[in-house]
Amino acid sequence: MATGLRFEPPGPGSWVQDPVHMPRPMTRYFQETHPSPFKKGTNDFARFYGLLINGLQMGYVNGFGYRQVLPVPDAEIPARFQRAEQVFEKKLWREQLRDWDENRKPSSIATHRELQAVNPDSLSDTELSTYLKRCRDHHSAMLAQHMRFTAGALLPTGDFLAQVGDWTGLPPSELLDLMRGSAEVSAGGSDEMQRLKRAFAQDTKARDILTTIGDSAQLLASLRSLGGESGAAISGYLDLVGNRLIDGFDIAEPTALELPDALVRAIRITVAEEAPADSDGACTAEIRAQVPAAHRAEFDDLLAEARLMYRLRDERGVYSDIWASGIMRRATLAAGRRVAIRDRIATPYQMLDASLDEMCALITGAGGPSADELGRRGEYRATYTAKDAPPLLGPPEPPPPDLATLPPSVARVMRAIFIALGHLFGSSQAQHEEKVLFGLAASKGIYEGPARRVSGPSQFNRIVRGDVLVTESTTEAFNILLPLLGGIITDNGGLLSHAAIVSREYGIPGVVGTREATERIADGVLVRVDGDAGEVTLLG
Repeated sequence: MATGLRFEPPGPGSWVQDPVHMPRPMTRYFQETHPSPFKKGTNDFARFYGLLINGLQMGYVNGFGYRQVLPVPDAEIPARFQRAEQVFEKKLWREQLRDWDENRKPSSIATHRELQAVNPDSLSDTELSTYLKRCRDHHSAMLAQHMRFTAGALLPTGDFLAQVGDWTGLPPSELLDLMRGSAEVSAGGSDEMQRLKRAFAQDTKARDILTTIGDSAQLLASLRSLGGESGAAISGYLDLVGNRLIDGFDIAEPTALELPDALVRAIRITVAEEAPADSDGACTAEIRAQVPAAHRAEFDDLLAEARLMYRLRDERGVYSDIWASGIMRRATLAAGRRVAIRDRIATPYQMLDASLDEMCALITGAGGPSADELGRRGEYRATYTAKDAPPLLGPPEPPPPDLATLPPSVARVMRAIFIALGHLFGSSQAQHEEKVLFGLAASKGIYEGPARRVSGPSQFNRIVRGDVLVTESTTEAFNILLPLLGGIITDNGGLLSHAAIVSREYGIPGVVGTREATERIADGVLVRVDGDAGEVTLLG
C-alpha cells in the first residue's frame, strides 16, 4: 500500500472500508451526494426493525468509502426493544414489501421515466443546470430509498440461516441455494423482457435483425424502428434498462446503452434460451429431511418468508439509485458535450469528475475547474483501487453487543442482521496455494473456461460467451450481462453479495471473496471454477 496517499479518519471512532460496493475511488459528485441519504436510509431501517444501532454513516477519504456504525441513543433503547418484539410476531418485513410493490417501486419508475423523457441537449444553459439539480435530487432520494429497504431484504434470510443452521449444522452456502429462483430481477428478468421474448418468438424478421453482424447501436435502432409488437417490445425493454448503470453505483460507470455490443449479445442469448428448469423441490426436501420433525413446520415458514423477500435484495437498487444514477450520468454527459464544444474541457467525460456546483458553473460560464484539473481527478480514479487504501481507519471496531444479555426477540433480530451483513461483506480468509485460490462457494457447479480479467464496465465488451469473469466485485446492475458468462470469481464480498446472488439465479458456478483473484489470475488463463467447494484452480 505504498501509494503516498495520506489516510486520516473522516471523524471520531472506527471506520471500515467498503470494497464490496466501492472497489475504486468515487467521483466528487458521488462523495458529496451519497453520505446524507445513506445515513437517513439506514436510520429508517434501524428504527423500523428496532435494531440496537442508529444506522450507518459514510465518510470518504481520498475518494474511498468508509462506513461507521452509529450507536443507538440510550433514551431510544426501550422503544427499540418494544419494536423488536413485533418483528417476527407480525412479520414486519411484509409491511415494507407491500409499500415497495404498491407505492415506492411504481412511483420511482414513473419519476425515472419522466426524467429520461427530457432531452437535455435541447435545454438552455439555465434549464440544463436546473435539470441537473432535479436529477441529483432524485438520485439522492433513491439512495435513501435503497438503504431504507435493506433490513427488510436481509432479515428473513439471516433468520433462516440462523435457525436452520442451528437445527441442521449445514453450511450457509448450501442453505442459500434454496433461494435460487426466487429473485427474477437478479437473473435480468422483468415484464419487459418476457414481452420481448414472446414478441421475438413470433417474429422472424425481428430475429433475423437481431442476429445480424454489424454495428450494435445501429442494430438496436433498427429493432426500435420495427412496427408492431416487436418494435414496441424492444423499445419498452431498452427504455427500462438502457439508462441503468451496468455496474457500480457512481456516475463514472457506463449505462447499458453505452455498451451496445455487450447489450446486444446478452439480448441474443436471453431471447433464444428457455428458462432453466426449477430444481428446487428435491434440494428443499433433502434439507427439510435433516430438520428435526418438531421444527419442520417452522422451517417451511422461515423458507417461505426468506424467499418472499429475497427479490427485494436486488430490486431495491435496480429500481432505485442504479437507474437514477444512470439518468444523472446521462445529464452530466450532455452538459459535458456542451462545455467541450466551447473548449472548456477536453472531452465530455471529464464533466463526470466535477461536483454538481462545478458542473453548473461550467455550463453557465461562471467558472469551474480546468480541463487539466478534471483530467487529474479522472486519472486518479483510474489508477487506484480499494487495495491501495487501509481497511480500517481509527481504533478497532467495538465488539457487537452480547446477544445473551438481550431479550430473546431482540437477540434474534440482531443475530439475523449480523449474520446477513456478515455474508454480504465477508470474504474468505483461507490461505491460497500456488495454483489454487480459496473463496466462498457462492453458486454450485464446476466450470472450466478462459478467465476474463475485467476492472470495470468499460471493459465488458471484451467478454465473450463462456468467459469466466474475474473482477473485484459486482452490483445488482450487472445482471443484464450475466447470460454471457460461464462462471464468476470475485475478490470481495460474501455469500449474499450481488455476485453470489446473480450467479445462483443464473445457475452458473461462482466463487466469491477470494481477496486476490484479480492479482493472481492473468487475463485469458484457463481456470476451473468449483462452486461446490469454493475453489479456483489455475489450469493454464
